[in-house]
Amino acid sequence: MARSYHRIFLVCSVLSGACSTPSNSSSDNGKSDAGGNGPNTASGSGGAGGNASGGSATSSGGTSSGTALGSSGGSSGGGIGAASSGAGAGNGSGVGSSGATSSSSGAASSGADSGGGPSGGLDAAASGDSAATAIRGDAAGSMLGTDAALAAYPGAVGDGDYMVGPTYTKSPDLMAKGMPAGKTFQFTMNSASSMIFTGMDATLLAANQHSFTRSVTVYVPAKYKDGTAAPFMVIQDGPGQLSNVQIALDNLTQSTDPTRQLPTFVAIAVQNGGGDSIGSERGLEYDTVSDRYARFVETEVLPAVLSNAALKAAFPNFALTTDPEGRGAVGCSSGSAAALTMGWFHPEWFHRIVTYSGTFVDQQNPAQTADQALYPLGAWDYHSDLALIVNTAPKPLHVFVNANEMDNGYNTPESMHHNWLMANLRTAAELQSQGYHYRFVEGLGAGHCDQRVQDLTMADTLLWVWQGYPLN
Repeated sequence: MARSYHRIFLVCSVLSGACSTPSNSSSDNGKSDAGGNGPNTASGSGGAGGNASGGSATSSGGTSSGTALGSSGGSSGGGIGAASSGAGAGNGSGVGSSGATSSSSGAASSGADSGGGPSGGLDAAASGDSAATAIRGDAAGSMLGTDAALAAYPGAVGDGDYMVGPTYTKSPDLMAKGMPAGKTFQFTMNSASSMIFTGMDATLLAANQHSFTRSVTVYVPAKYKDGTAAPFMVIQDGPGQLSNVQIALDNLTQSTDPTRQLPTFVAIAVQNGGGDSIGSERGLEYDTVSDRYARFVETEVLPAVLSNAALKAAFPNFALTTDPEGRGAVGCSSGSAAALTMGWFHPEWFHRIVTYSGTFVDQQNPAQTADQALYPLGAWDYHSDLALIVNTAPKPLHVFVNANEMDNGYNTPESMHHNWLMANLRTAAELQSQGYHYRFVEGLGAGHCDQRVQDLTMADTLLWVWQGYPLN
C-alpha cells in the first residue's frame, strides 16, 4: 500500500496560541543524542551522560486531547496542513520545498508545499535552510503529494499513525493501584568477563578505553509461576523505562478488564557501558548497525540472569522462553536504535520492539571501518540511502515508533542525517510500506525522549506490542 511521508510543522501555534521548546527537550549537540542514563562504576573514568528523558511534571486530571492533524487540499500559507496535490511520478521521485524536484529521478509533484515557514512541511521546515530537501519516496519509489493525517490517539488498539498532546496526563495504568507487586533482583556484570564488550575496543576514544561494571535489574511479576518459561523484554539504558513497565505489569497482568491485560513477562533492564555517542562505550553498543549487541544480550546477559543466585533462590525453576514471539526490547534514543537492531539482525531471537525517540540517524562511529563499509550512514540506512527496511524481505517484527514534534534535530537539514523527527517518520513509513505490524505516535509540543509522552502512552504501547501473545 503506497503511503506518503508525513510533513510535520509547528502546529502548537494553531492549537494553543504559542510554540516553544519544552523544558525537558534535549538539545541536539553535534553527534550526541544525550540519551545516556547515569554513570557506571568504572575502573578508570566513569560513564557519563545524563538521562535525556528529564521530564516535566505530569499534570493531573484530564486526558490527552489526541487532536487529529488532518488537513486536505493545497495551502501555501498558514494553517496546520500545507498539503500538496498530486503524486510525483517516476521512479525515486520526491518533492522538496518550494516545489523543487529532489535529487532522485522523476518529476516533481505538481502541488508541492510552498514556503519555508511552518506551513512548508517537513521538506522545508525540517531542513532549516533555503535548499530543497527531498523526502525519499515509498517502497515503489513514488512520492505522494499529500499530507497523511495523523489520527486521534486510539489507546491500545490499532496499527497506524497517531498523535498525542500537546497536553499530557499520566495513564492510570502507570499509577500504583495496590496490586500485589513482583520481585526485583539486581546484579552487576564486569566488562573484563565479557567476550564482546570488554571496554577496550580500539575504536573507543582513549579516555573511554577502560574496564567497567554494568548493573542488570530483573523484575519478575507477582503472577509469574515458577517453572514457566517466561516471556520477557530487555530494556536498554537500564533502569530506563523500568519504573513504568514494572507498574504496568503489576496492574495489567492482574487486570480484570479483558481489553487491558498483559502477559506475565519479565522485565530485564541492562545498563549501558557508559558515555554517549561516537567514541563511547554506549555508542559502540547501541549505535552500531550489526548483530554485536544482540549477541551480547543473548549469550551473556540472559545466561547471567538465569544463573543469578538470588533469583534462583526465589524461583528454583526459573526459565525464559526461547520463542521469539515472547521476546522483546524497549529503548529510548540510542537505546531504541539498539532495540530495533536486536530484532533486525536476529528476528529468530526478538520480535516485539518498542522505540521512543529512536536514534535512527548517522551516529555510528566512523572508526568502526567494517561496520561503516556495510552501513556508511549507520542507523540512517534503515530508512534512507540504503533503505534496508524496503530492500529486505519483511521480518516478523512488531515495531512501535515514537518521535516528537521538537525531537533532537527537528529543524536540521536532511543532508546532516541527524534529524530524529524525519528519521522516525521515515522508519514508520517504510515499515508500513512493507506490511509490518507497526505503530507510530508523535508527541505534539514534546522533545527528545519526553517523559510526558511515555507516561501517557507506555501502558497502551505494551498492550499493543504484546497483542496476540497468550496471557497465561
